[in-house]
Amino acid sequence: MSNALERATAACAEEPIHLSGAIQPHGFLISCALPDWTIRHVSANIEELTGAGPEEMLRHTLREFFTDDLIGPIAETIGFSEPGAAPQRAVVGNLGPLAQLCDVSVHAADGLVHLEIEIQPRSAAVERSPTVVAQAMIARLASDNDEDDFNQQVAEQVRLLTGYDRVLVYRFRHDDAGEVVAESRDSEMSSYLGLRYPSTDIPVQARALYLRNRVRVIPDVSYVPVPLVPDRHPDGRPLDLSQHALRSVSPVHMQYMRNMGVAASASVSIISGGRLWGLIACHHRRPRRLSPGVRAAADLFGLFVSMRVAAREQQRALAEEEAARGARDTLALRLDAALDPRLASTGELELLRRAIESDGVAMVLDEHWHTAGRAPDARMMPPLLEWVRHRDTPGPVATHLASDWNPDGGAHDGLAGVLAVPLDEQAGEWLFFFRCEELEEIRWAGAPREPMQLDTAGERIGPRASFAAWHETVRGRSVAWRDADFRAAERLSMLLRERYRRGSARSEVSELRAYRTRTEVRDQRQRLLQLSELLEGLVHVRPDDAARLADRISVLEAELQSLIASREPAGSPG
Repeated sequence: MSNALERATAACAEEPIHLSGAIQPHGFLISCALPDWTIRHVSANIEELTGAGPEEMLRHTLREFFTDDLIGPIAETIGFSEPGAAPQRAVVGNLGPLAQLCDVSVHAADGLVHLEIEIQPRSAAVERSPTVVAQAMIARLASDNDEDDFNQQVAEQVRLLTGYDRVLVYRFRHDDAGEVVAESRDSEMSSYLGLRYPSTDIPVQARALYLRNRVRVIPDVSYVPVPLVPDRHPDGRPLDLSQHALRSVSPVHMQYMRNMGVAASASVSIISGGRLWGLIACHHRRPRRLSPGVRAAADLFGLFVSMRVAAREQQRALAEEEAARGARDTLALRLDAALDPRLASTGELELLRRAIESDGVAMVLDEHWHTAGRAPDARMMPPLLEWVRHRDTPGPVATHLASDWNPDGGAHDGLAGVLAVPLDEQAGEWLFFFRCEELEEIRWAGAPREPMQLDTAGERIGPRASFAAWHETVRGRSVAWRDADFRAAERLSMLLRERYRRGSARSEVSELRAYRTRTEVRDQRQRLLQLSELLEGLVHVRPDDAARLADRISVLEAELQSLIASREPAGSPG
């Protein structure tokens, strides 16, 4: 990638797309200040709706243009909404001198109440309730437990609802690249199933907006944006349109759609655990509007899909955590019963491997290399220890790239991923988990290293023009380590360190007792020697005194033999 393209790509990633200062032309915007409903901002096309131009409406109250039967439901909706929440459909009513039937959505942000207004298409008059539509869609796939079948049914249900030519279920991977996991399409549309898209196709700021706006619709990717009047607050800050469904999108995104041969698009966010899991992406070859009712049904259906995805991920995580907890509990019991937990842990490596999903494990203890499963030989101990010494943060460290820890750059003995858990960093003692290389044959939607292109002037960036499948073979990578793996590693590290300290303390107490016993035995031996010397001087003792002394010596001898017998290991030769 050239320096100019790198600079342009970086600038694109920082584009403030939420501050576009314009909306799409299929709707109208009015922003008011409470409590008197003073109009602060309007879209430049507002005269088409109300018959009054922007200057005739600004600084006037909304009550001059809206009847009370419209303002009442709007105020009630705002009362039930939290500031910064997504827009809510508030009311359907007639507006303007032509009494056009309009759908009004509302949300509060930045101290203003924002009204987004769309003239209802004639077909909307015969639409069923969004709730009824969503319930019927949910009922068709509520019992589908197979993940692939579920994703396919999601794509087909949304296509039936929206009428778009192509609907994709698009999932974000651990590296933020996207992958099409299900597709429903018209036979004349190109198939994108199985294709992967680089993370630059949907940059960070765009993913953040997909979290806040669950449903996004672009009826015509060739539209001319409608500016806001004014487009800034009185203090000069641009108007934040993050929550606005009508927000004008980035010109780069519109060109991206046109390059794909798409004239209209829509998306429904799939959210799991507060993160953007993926999108239901819709494409059409001709401009196409979706009524607010259809969008509301799609939003409800998207919430159901999100809950199913989140529940599936939670069940998987709970099963993995249960297996890891069982392995840790068994390990704790075995180490507690061991005289030397540090030494005993080297014999429990297979059990340790069950605590974290991996293909092999190695332990560095007393500068020795102990392994189980698929693990490199001792020659790789120095580069691995060198790698962990250069980590940025304390605690476990991981990589799914063999080039990070292997000086040769590629997979070593088929291994690529490493998760390192510190045991005693000062002594250089670590626990390493390994994952095998995953050889991937990836089909990219266009060349991944050329996701963007410069214009003819070499200044502005634009999306690539080709989305033809581009094949790449990826080596030297494993399945990426997840947050759950790091949590399991931290718990395992705490367990081993605690048992090592406990074993060390127990060893110290045992050594102290043994030292005391040896000292006492040495003292008694000295006393016996002294007694022997005394006996040698008893040459003139009377016979009856000699007999009593012999009896006492016999008792002492019997006690000593009994004590020695009790200390001999079971099964030792007599």
